Amino acid sequence: MVKNRLKEIRMREYMMNKTQFADMLDINYKQYIKYEIDTVPSLEIALKISDKLNRSVNEIFYLELIF
Repeated sequence: MVKNRLKEIRMREYMMNKTQFADMLDINYKQYIKYEIDTVPSLEIALKISDKLNRSVNEIFYLELIF
């Protein structure tokens, strides 16, 4: 399952609320909330997010292995 560190990054490094962070990423607020909870964005959106945060996609999104 693909997970992400968006909430952790938002709270630790940017100290923004969800609306401010979504605006900074140029993403719809309601869609951003879904990404933060459990929805996996398209590759295009994931690349856009990583570019805006100046991080690699792997630093934000990761594969959680379930055994």
